[in-house]
Amino acid sequence: MKLMEEQGMQSFVEKAAGEKSKGVHSIEKMPGDASTRRYYRVKTTDQTALRSLVVMAMEPFPEQREAIPFLAIQRHLIHAGVDVPRVLDFDPENGFVMLEDLGDITLLRLLQDVSSTSEEYAYFAKAIDALVTLHVKTGPGKGDAQANQAIEGFKLRFDHEKLMWEVNFTIEHFYQKHLNRTFSDEDASIIQDGFSQICSELESEKTVFTHRDYHSRNVMVKDGRFVMIDFQDARMGPPQYDLASLLRDSYYQLSEAQIESLVQYYREQMAKFGAPITDLARFDRLFDLMAVQRNFKAIGSFASFLNRRGNPAYLKFIGNTFENIRRNLSKYPEFKRLREVLYHYYYF
Repeated sequence: MKLMEEQGMQSFVEKAAGEKSKGVHSIEKMPGDASTRRYYRVKTTDQTALRSLVVMAMEPFPEQREAIPFLAIQRHLIHAGVDVPRVLDFDPENGFVMLEDLGDITLLRLLQDVSSTSEEYAYFAKAIDALVTLHVKTGPGKGDAQANQAIEGFKLRFDHEKLMWEVNFTIEHFYQKHLNRTFSDEDASIIQDGFSQICSELESEKTVFTHRDYHSRNVMVKDGRFVMIDFQDARMGPPQYDLASLLRDSYYQLSEAQIESLVQYYREQMAKFGAPITDLARFDRLFDLMAVQRNFKAIGSFASFLNRRGNPAYLKFIGNTFENIRRNLSKYPEFKRLREVLYHYYYF
């Protein structure tokens, strides 16, 4: 299967490169992410240099063609000024999308070498700048009208039903299947009632076009650019969704003081873009509650990668993610019982 895919990819790249190309020099499978998509670094040669590009392989899309979510959203974000990978060509029949090569440095990799909190802050501020552009300039009705019609994510939102579905996904895949836990009726009710209250509050927040998975592994850094990737599942949701994903990351722990400073930076930038946040206390509360729901959902995803694909690689991030949940629930006495039940079945 791999050989057939690479042979088809070579034909696709050579055809796209045209007469100036001397052909494909090499095809290298890149490390996979948490999705089922596959990425290859392809190097081609021409009369003057060795050039590198990336081919994303997925299920064929001959009927949707340029209307598939990745391509439709990519065009919309480019038009709005969000820095995303340039699409060089695509082959719907074989499921290939050719992208510019952004290298291998993610924001997470960049953060490994930080030597001060000010340097750390500067990197996250750059990521927030991209997020503000996304939240202010890419909602329904903004940009090209034809692109708006092609984006299914504008019709979807993180409402109470969707948020609770994610909660129950984690209960199934983490607690029941991975930990083999069985909740008492009383404790199951505490979990459902507590999260239902959280999700009701989140549902009431105004919505923006959210990336849906904006964290340190989904920002590529190259030549001073902070490039947003993995945006194809974007949908409408609270602005706190993306901000919590970035600042309460499962993969990288920021101090509470740094998080507070960066939340303030987000609010300042939103105001500069003409979208001021007036109720600061409400925004901060929903940021914390969004982090609880988002981190809880991430734990379910990590467990499901093992349950469904036999991939245990993400289990090591569960400890950090639960600590994020504990820190946030501890701020709110009304969720004391929820916190106790979640941790009882986790640790004991």
